[in-house]
Amino acid sequence: MFYVVLFFLSFALTYFIKNYATKKSLVAEVNERSSHSTPIPHGGGIAIAVTWFVGLSYLFLRGEIVSSLYYALMVGVILAVVSYLDDLYELSPKVRLVTQSGVAIGGLVALGGLNSLDFGLFSIENQLIANIIAFVAVLWFINLYNFLDGIDGYAGSEAIFLGVAGFLLFGGEHFLVLIVSVLGFLIWNWHKAKIFMGDVGSTLLGYTVAIFTIYYANEDPVNLWIWIILFGVFWFDATYTLAKRYFNGEKLSVAHKKHIYQRLTQAGFSHDRVVSMAMGMNVILFVLVYAVSRY
Repeated sequence: MFYVVLFFLSFALTYFIKNYATKKSLVAEVNERSSHSTPIPHGGGIAIAVTWFVGLSYLFLRGEIVSSLYYALMVGVILAVVSYLDDLYELSPKVRLVTQSGVAIGGLVALGGLNSLDFGLFSIENQLIANIIAFVAVLWFINLYNFLDGIDGYAGSEAIFLGVAGFLLFGGEHFLVLIVSVLGFLIWNWHKAKIFMGDVGSTLLGYTVAIFTIYYANEDPVNLWIWIILFGVFWFDATYTLAKRYFNGEKLSVAHKKHIYQRLTQAGFSHDRVVSMAMGMNVILFVLVYAVSRY
């Protein structure tokens, strides 16, 4: 019953935010990076954030989530608030970077840092080096998720996939909270989208995935690679595109439409077909990870 309530909370909040944003003309304008031809209300990620934090707090009060994980995830409140302000007022890159850095540090402190990094043939046991890498990874996860939130249903579907995969592999009701929090929004965001999540949703989801990765890596170093593989479709697209633009001498701060998912839509694939293709790849990655982890 609890998860049904959370789902309807997310669903209803998204509906009200959509209507309010439309009334106040709080829409995502079409620009050179857009994959849409008409302005669409944004800020729907508030519904995800509110439902997510309410659900997490309920689990914490019932003693069903480890305190270190709870506090690390709740640091995301700061990121969500600042990201929503960015949606409204377009904050400077410096403000965004300082906020994301502070949140990354806060999350790592709450988790007690990253214990080590195991690369198979060698490992990094020095915690200072391991946590510098973890800090950079959190920032990258936050931003790459934002980069990949460009077509209807894509970012939301990825979050639900990771929630389902996390629950099947590791258990934990926080994954169920994540699933229903995003699902209520996704119904309004599916092609053709009636509202976008905005930075408030995409940056929060990226941060959440980063915290899951570090938390479970501390339980078993192999879990770090499990999460990276599960998140592979997103991080490969973002990392490959960034590296390619860098080596081509392009200015990385300039908006573009060169991600793989964007090129597919430019080639004539519909948004829902691109999302379905990505989710199909995710299922293959999950089956591989599940089989190897059980072996």
